[in-house]
Amino acid sequence: MKHQQRNRHGGGKTGNERSGLGFTIEFRAGESIDPALFDETAQRAAKQVANCGLQMNKTTQLRRFYDELVMWEEKVRQNPGKFDEYLPFIRMLKAKAAYAEGRKLVDGAFVDLLRQTLDFAKSADDLRIAKLFLEAFLGFYKQERPKD
Repeated sequence: MKHQQRNRHGGGKTGNERSGLGFTIEFRAGESIDPALFDETAQRAAKQVANCGLQMNKTTQLRRFYDELVMWEEKVRQNPGKFDEYLPFIRMLKAKAAYAEGRKLVDGAFVDLLRQTLDFAKSADDLRIAKLFLEAFLGFYKQERPKD
């Protein structure tokens, strides 16, 4: 039973069928950051995540995940050699998002967005890009859901 619950919240095809983001985020175009990442992609993600009920995906709730990612990115920036040591704790944000989804604080679209973002972060530079992407996403999200 525990294994089934973990799979249900852990992403993969079942997570996307549940109510995922609906698209795959392209973080890089070759070796460079995808030119659309911080504008078109972030805005598209914001529109998708904002398409939920008024009780879910509140800006303050989403900011908590962003703030924790910022904290980890700062730690990595101060000591890049510890990235591999910090990575399990960074990826634990996915479990925290699954818990928040179970409590109906966030929906599957946000969980999928966070999962894709954290799965992309395989280096200190990727983590910086992931943080900047979530920052851009939150800017557009506030535009999509101004009454939060």
